[in-house]
Amino acid sequence: MNNEEYLIELRHATKSNGANEAEVFAMQDVTLKIKHGEFLAIMGASGSGKSTTMNIIGCLDTLSGGEYLFEGVNVGLLSQDQRALLRRNYIGFIFQGFNLLGKTTAVENVELPLLYRGYGMHERREMAMEALKSVGLEHVAHHTPGELSGGQPQRVAIARAIVTNPLILLADEPTGNLDTAKSIEIMELLRSFNKEKGITILMVTHEMDMAKYASRRVFFRDGSIERSEEDSL
Repeated sequence: MNNEEYLIELRHATKSNGANEAEVFAMQDVTLKIKHGEFLAIMGASGSGKSTTMNIIGCLDTLSGGEYLFEGVNVGLLSQDQRALLRRNYIGFIFQGFNLLGKTTAVENVELPLLYRGYGMHERREMAMEALKSVGLEHVAHHTPGELSGGQPQRVAIARAIVTNPLILLADEPTGNLDTAKSIEIMELLRSFNKEKGITILMVTHEMDMAKYASRRVFFRDGSIERSEEDSL
């Protein structure tokens, strides 16, 4: 990838479903720029367009109109296979529901993205253990998700997301299933990856207390950006 100033650019991005009178807009004329190393929170009510925006940026969906640029590359001009490679090589995902394989150990869960990228068994294990160590969970590497407690499953999910050294982490309500104390632990962890490793983070959240960890907050309403504010902790 090249060294564009912006990692992500949405230019007059539109996403609609249906046609004619049945057409519904999930995104309308969204223009958004995200710099390398930024920590951005997207907020808004259900149906405001924030999850659709994350899906577009994560190459899980495509635009109906406008442009999406990833380090200057027009993603809309890529083939489905090329978008899959972009997603696999440069983007890490963190979900509210963790999405861990229940009968698989923590370290094996973390290894999965490396398996898809063709790493050998020894290298996968070494990298996965290092990722678990970075989230303070090397001691539960051989536990299954059912044997983990508190915020540990989400920490494993974060380790899985960062094991490939992605350019950007997409976090969809990462503290939605956690109590306040565990939520703060997860947010401190994400902020440390942002500050110390320079990983760009885009987080969808309903919680202003969590959004305050971001360096910028963008508020969506009815598929469009309503306002943006900056004032990190």
